[in-house]
Amino acid sequence: MKLDIVLEEEEDGTYSVHCPALKGCHSQGRTRDEAIANIQEAIELYLEVAGEIAKRSAAGRSGSSLVELAV
Repeated sequence: MKLDIVLEEEEDGTYSVHCPALKGCHSQGRTRDEAIANIQEAIELYLEVAGEIAKRSAAGRSGSSLVELAV
């Protein structure tokens, strides 16, 4: 899976970064590389939690099944 991120240099020289496709998925770093590494970790955690929520939701509904799709 590939996702776009928005990386912005702040006035103090640090970087903020977010993933527009994942609402609320933001991070930051002292350097560009640190910010990118941090958003990668944030995205992985975001998707892990979203997957767990989807599993619980599907399990709670009769006739529902969770199907994994690689993109």
